[in-house]
Amino acid sequence: MRAMNGDQKAAANTNAKVRSYKDLQVWQKGMELAKQVYRITQGFPNEEKFGLVSQMRRAAVSIPSNLAEGQARHGTREFIQFISHAEGSVAELETQLMLAVDLGHYLQKDTDRAFELVSDLRNMLNALRRTLMRDRRGTEV
Repeated sequence: MRAMNGDQKAAANTNAKVRSYKDLQVWQKGMELAKQVYRITQGFPNEEKFGLVSQMRRAAVSIPSNLAEGQARHGTREFIQFISHAEGSVAELETQLMLAVDLGHYLQKDTDRAFELVSDLRNMLNALRRTLMRDRRGTEV
């Protein structure tokens, strides 16, 4: 058996004892990122309220929301699909964070934690998806 990294272990260990989406470490980290994005966007210019602020908040909220909905459906195939949606939202949010920094709405150093969470989530979602696919097929993915 191949050794797992920390994110893979978290995904695999969490998957084994999940009673609710709230038990998922990846969902908890998604919630932390969503709160971080709300804090970051509070200081954006008013003209961005219905533009970038709205898009960033929607993408951030979408990450834990998709995990909650997918896990609550109790079907592995559906859960994998919702994990994929969450992965898309992570990529979308990362792009928007980079744009916010490039436009001068926020300093890179002040978004370091958000970028760290994005990276962690990307790895954790990928590991969880691969674990579920492997368990579903009974083979290594």
